[in-house]
Amino acid sequence: MRYWLIPAMAGALAACPGIAAAQPFGGRSGGVAAPAAAPDRTIDYGNDPLQKLDFWRAKNATGPAPLVIFVHGGGWSRGSKDNATGRWKAVHYPGEGYAFASIDYRLVPGATVAQEAQDVASAVRALLDRATALGIDRRRVVLMGHSAGAHLVALVGTDERYLRAAGLSFADLAGVIAIDGAGYDVPAQMADAGGFLKPMYQAAFGSNLHTQQTLSPTFHAEAPNAPRFLLLHVERPDGIRQAQELAAALKAAGTDVEERQFPGTGLMGHMEINRRLGDPGYAATAVVDAWLRRTFASQAPGAVAPERQPPPDGAH
Repeated sequence: MRYWLIPAMAGALAACPGIAAAQPFGGRSGGVAAPAAAPDRTIDYGNDPLQKLDFWRAKNATGPAPLVIFVHGGGWSRGSKDNATGRWKAVHYPGEGYAFASIDYRLVPGATVAQEAQDVASAVRALLDRATALGIDRRRVVLMGHSAGAHLVALVGTDERYLRAAGLSFADLAGVIAIDGAGYDVPAQMADAGGFLKPMYQAAFGSNLHTQQTLSPTFHAEAPNAPRFLLLHVERPDGIRQAQELAAALKAAGTDVEERQFPGTGLMGHMEINRRLGDPGYAATAVVDAWLRRTFASQAPGAVAPERQPPPDGAH
């Protein structure tokens, strides 16, 4: 079962007896109750009711703190920051000394996927505009997204038009973390979709091949890109294939990219990697923590950024 079924399945899972321990977006993980943390502030970054974000300050920060911005999944048409962020992230990342934000964005069919990507960039701008008041180090910002959110952060991190429209550029991002996405090459993923899933892809991306390619991070992975990428996935063939192809395209452009796989199959594996990220007992948490430390250290005052490797001869 491919992960884009998550919006349709979430309600059914919650309604089934004995499934409470495997809630897709929160609840318990590994028998340990996930913590909860109310946001310090909710910010409107646009006029639409869905253009809102929740913000948590870094704990025990002695100066401006790095910022992690999370973008939820839900097949581009469902989900919200309230039910698809997971309960660990807003506790774990502030505890690591980072500010944390989770955004809502307009959804299909009321908005296009391109407008959703623009919402991501606009949310980044809203936070950076308030950097001093919020205690944010605007030089150290990482975008993180799961599922459809993984696609959106990868798109914003490879196609600079969205950031430029918000008055920003790739220089305003330290990196991108894409969690268990499989829509990086939209035409390929749509070709793999069966009859049950195809309407969902068509609702988001339409039937025009050029539009599908325009909304595909892999098609934009030639330089320039955001400086660093971390691609996480579980053991599902489409997610593995798409992450590997995006990683290869980024490497060919000289972009720093890491790809990591974790246990888990099907819908439950797809949900777990999001639900448990930030849980100290979950393997992906330590991997992300180490990557964030390296990424933010490279952007710290006085740090010397590694040279961007030129693409191989013949690469575009």
